Amino acid sequence: MTRTESEETPVRRAVCPGSFDPITNGHLDIISRASRLYDEVYVAVMINKSKQGLFTVEERIDLIHQVTAEYGNVRVEAFHGLLVDFCKQRDIPAIVKGLRAVSDFDYELQMAQMNNGLSGVETLFVPTNPTYSFLSSSLVKEVAAWGGDVSHLVPPVVLQALRGRLSRP
Repeated sequence: MTRTESEETPVRRAVCPGSFDPITNGHLDIISRASRLYDEVYVAVMINKSKQGLFTVEERIDLIHQVTAEYGNVRVEAFHGLLVDFCKQRDIPAIVKGLRAVSDFDYELQMAQMNNGLSGVETLFVPTNPTYSFLSSSLVKEVAAWGGDVSHLVPPVVLQALRGRLSRP
């Protein structure tokens, strides 16, 4: 007996959104965990025209491709506009967000409720690994810019890109 197309198990999709400027080990931990829970995980790289990033969107996408290649079920795309529109266009019913602290929860809960109210998309909160509870891209950039060691906070390819971008003549 063969299964018809309508009887096949639907593909479970989720999105991990962010600016990822640059991607850190904390981001990678959340993406890795999501990739074990979902059939397809989209990493949506936010385009914010009013904010100048250290890396271009294309560079961020390339770095994310490199550090997530081993998972096999991660797709990386840029987006601008409403995240719920990104989700609708790709039939993604869930947003996965890492939470570092209670302060993250306050903001993320408002976003989750708004997104659900707009489109029915659910948000799943994943507690960050305590090793990365203090970590942010902004902090990594600041420490790296002052010559601090961030090698334990980002994947090697990202460290190399940071050093290249922040090297002083």
